[in-house]
Order: sequence, then structure tokens, then C-alpha cells
Amino acid sequence: MLRSIVHVTRRLPALLATALLAHAPAPPRWRDEGGQTSAEYALVVLGAASVALLVAVWARNTDQVGSLLDTIFGGISRMARG
Repeated sequence: MLRSIVHVTRRLPALLATALLAHAPAPPRWRDEGGQTSAEYALVVLGAASVALLVAVWARNTDQVGSLLDTIFGGISRMARG
């Protein structure tokens, strides 16, 4: 009896692997790339949000944005006056 328990215990990992592989679905012949496209889109959005955050932090700590907007609106008002 002990000998049969030891034999089964030693073979248990192989038996479990065989049982699991027997019920595993067959791999598809082609892969759906919908998930990959979503992941790429998420990475692009994350990159754009990071850049926007860096610009917002820079704008908060400097006066460059105010002078840039003054230059832009000054040029527009000069063009409007003729």
C-alpha cells in the first residue's frame, strides 16, 4: 500500500499536467490584434498625458506662458489694426 502511494505521489505532477493539457483549448491559427491595438492606444494616451503634465508644471513655475500669450495677442491685435 505504501509503495503504491509513493508511486502515485511521484507521478502526480505528470498526471496533473497531462490532465490539464488534455482540456486546454487549441491555440488559434491567427491571433486577434484588438488587444494589442488597445494597449498601444493606452501607451500613446499615457505619453501625451505625461507631456501635458510636464508642460503644466513648467507653466506654473515660470512666467514664460504669460509673455508668450502677450506676444501672440499683441501680434493678432497689430494685424487686426492693419
